[in-house]
Amino acid sequence: MAVEYSLTDSVAEIVLNDPGKLNAVDEAALAELSAAFTRAAEERARAVILRGEGRAFCVGRDISNVDPATDDAFGYLDGLVTPLLRQISEFPAPAFAVATGACLGVGLGLLVASDVVYVADTAKIGSPFANLGATLDSGGHALFVERLGAHRTLDLIYTAELMTGAEAVALGLFSRVVPEAEVLEFTRERAARVAAGATGAFLASKRLVQRIRDERIGLWESIAAENRAQAELCASADYAEGFAAFQEKRRPVFGR
Repeated sequence: MAVEYSLTDSVAEIVLNDPGKLNAVDEAALAELSAAFTRAAEERARAVILRGEGRAFCVGRDISNVDPATDDAFGYLDGLVTPLLRQISEFPAPAFAVATGACLGVGLGLLVASDVVYVADTAKIGSPFANLGATLDSGGHALFVERLGAHRTLDLIYTAELMTGAEAVALGLFSRVVPEAEVLEFTRERAARVAAGATGAFLASKRLVQRIRDERIGLWESIAAENRAQAELCASADYAEGFAAFQEKRRPVFGR
């Protein structure tokens, strides 16, 4: 198995575990990842963590046995990678990723699809494809142009230079940079805290953030969507518990 799965206290942990290949992913590994996220949803995980074992998070596609003359790159990307990225993006609970070592190609895409990415200071992020005669894929163009602008994006693509995790976070690519020795426990602690929170409210914000990003809705449409979401949450058990806990001056217990 190239992918390991565990569930502890409502937090699913999905691990790319092929460190000898720096967690490069082939068709079978992508299927295992998809199955792991499906299992986490079926088991009603209230948060999920995606990480890689060893020196790299994921260096992208495993091309060690790919023949360029017969390669179906479109089938691999559009038929396998993109559906997986959508599955992660639409996961029905907060999705965290731990970026360590090289995060390239499909590996970068897995981070793009996650809700929150905590990055080791020593991580390596960028577009190495200039050395392969290929182009950046798995959502990398959208992420880089949105956060870095067109000129910096093309600079990274043309030169194949990689950013450190610290540089990537400073430029606004991901959430927070953490020392490599601490980043996994840092992520686990926060995922556990989120798993004990109001999942319905988190999902309302997740959907709204995705609409702002993907549909480019403006201020007033965003406010209207917030108003509708709040009205729907009013009928939830978590909403009632949150208000009761505030009024009774105690900690809320969500998800009962």
